[in-house]
Amino acid sequence: MRRPSLLARLAIHAGLLTITFATLYPVLWVIKMALTDSQSFALTINPIPWPITLNNFQDVVTTTDMHGHWLFGRQLLNSVIVSLATMAVGIVLACTAGYAFSRFEFPGNKAGLKGMLVTQMFPGVVMAIPLYILMDRLHLLDSLTGLTLVYSTTAIPFCVWMLKGYFDTIPKELEEAAIMDGASQWTVFTRVMLPLCRPALAVTALFSFMTAWNEFILAATFMNGARSYTLPVALQHYVGDYSTEWGHFAAGAILVSIPVMALFMVLQRHLVEGLTAGGVKG
Repeated sequence: MRRPSLLARLAIHAGLLTITFATLYPVLWVIKMALTDSQSFALTINPIPWPITLNNFQDVVTTTDMHGHWLFGRQLLNSVIVSLATMAVGIVLACTAGYAFSRFEFPGNKAGLKGMLVTQMFPGVVMAIPLYILMDRLHLLDSLTGLTLVYSTTAIPFCVWMLKGYFDTIPKELEEAAIMDGASQWTVFTRVMLPLCRPALAVTALFSFMTAWNEFILAATFMNGARSYTLPVALQHYVGDYSTEWGHFAAGAILVSIPVMALFMVLQRHLVEGLTAGGVKG
């Protein structure tokens, strides 16, 4: 195949650089507001902050309530607990359910899958009122346990569908070979299937974590006190009816996004690996 000319390659690279800059420009703008010692919305198009200061980050991190308790630390802990608990529940239940839907035939198999698919057609805010009533009856309002259960109802159906599709791609010959060697069904599931579906588990863990970490509406509805808020709800309080603390809001948004980026960096190796390649000889 003939290589593109120098002019064509320069044009391609110029186009890619333009698209990259257009994509990163909003991010650079947020970083500029976070590093500028001002709460107003700058009207210049220059995304480079000057002078650079960390006062906004310091103000956000050292936020306290009227009793002097470290508010940001408590809200960060709330987000971490709820997100990790949702991720654990999502992985455990989605793995077992996805495997059962993929490998076993039982009454309600297809109906159950369709029912989970239907739940994904409606936004979570539609279920806010019935969920609020249920949480009130169970005395789980303003509780991290109740918030974890609410988030799990959103994350699990999607995770089950995703893992079920991945289990379908794993050859059944691997399970049959393990059973011929004397392995039980539980051993096949834990020692054969789970190691092979690590990429799908990584995606499931990331999705479950992000579902709980970034959610705002349900957390703002079910949590009442400032010490019960998660970080997205805490960020909303920088936006007032008549003014907005843009510097604090931008600094908080960056701090909230760091754990998700860190988790993605940890799991990215599993997101691209095809661990089942070559598992069965053709």
